[in-house]
Amino acid sequence: MNSYRFAAIRGVQAGRAYYVIMVPLRSVGRLFCFDEEELPPELRAQRELNKGRVPAIAQYIADHPREYVLSALAASIDGAFRFEPSGTDSTSRSIGILVVDMTATILINDGQHRRAGIVEALRERPHLGDETIAVTIFPDEGLERSQQMFVDLNQHSVKPARSLRLFYDSRDQGARLTRAVADAIPLLRDLTDFTRSNLPAGSRKLFAFSNLHTAVATLVSEAGLDATPERADAVIEFWNAVIANMPDWLAVARREVSPAELRRDTIHAHGVALEAIAIAGARAMNNNPNGWPEMLAGLRDVDWSRANRGLWEGRALVGGKINRSRTSVVLTAELISRSLAQEGTDGARQIG
Repeated sequence: MNSYRFAAIRGVQAGRAYYVIMVPLRSVGRLFCFDEEELPPELRAQRELNKGRVPAIAQYIADHPREYVLSALAASIDGAFRFEPSGTDSTSRSIGILVVDMTATILINDGQHRRAGIVEALRERPHLGDETIAVTIFPDEGLERSQQMFVDLNQHSVKPARSLRLFYDSRDQGARLTRAVADAIPLLRDLTDFTRSNLPAGSRKLFAFSNLHTAVATLVSEAGLDATPERADAVIEFWNAVIANMPDWLAVARREVSPAELRRDTIHAHGVALEAIAIAGARAMNNNPNGWPEMLAGLRDVDWSRANRGLWEGRALVGGKINRSRTSVVLTAELISRSLAQEGTDGARQIG
């Protein structure tokens, strides 16, 4: 019979044989099908293709031809195939050739967006066609089994927290800048959670790295600072000046107050305040290039207590809960800016 031949490894899961093969990228679009979008959900074996996700995957591959990483696809064979082991001993029986009839249908169970992204990326980078992707092949056992496989393959996948994604992303210049800032400032290095974006109530950390990253990026953008990690001095100087005017943060660093208490009782232990401080601080830098460090003393005059509902409700609080909407950030920044401006003119007057 006319057939495809793939070097393969045979394995067993739940008493069923499956195979792992390597497929050239240029063959991915031709070999692997996915259910037609027009079919109703009960007749499909996976989610509908979200075409909006495909360009980002394609661009990722095209932009990083020497660094891209793609996880394995999973597919089912509906048609004739056989496995030819390379030998008879226990090891050789698991290594061999998977022979697939050319009339067989190989249906994607998981990875249809990667498949579509590969096809699109090869239009820009055809030389990548000789590179390969791993494909885990399962014998087809009908629509119900394929649908269950889709559920089983996806139900336990958890997208990593934004903090961890940023912390590990060596290509993102802004993330590298934030890491450089945190590394240079002991309080941030010790009190920032680099793996979680939503801190649990009892966390011993004060800030999430994702919130610090947003604040650093906001400062750089609003103040027109150099965003390269190698020239982080101005950003480090700013956050050192902020910390010097935040007695509560310093108390946490000295272990006089727990981070959990500060998050429970104050506004400034949350991302909305970090970003708002960055906005207000950038305005001070723009308006008073030489005197902005002194203006940051106005941070001491803000009543940061969450108990002051009259001050914070409708700003950083909505219904008594911290709110991270853009409106909340802007309104909080306006309040801080007023305090900094007063410090820069006729001395500190408490804002509250």
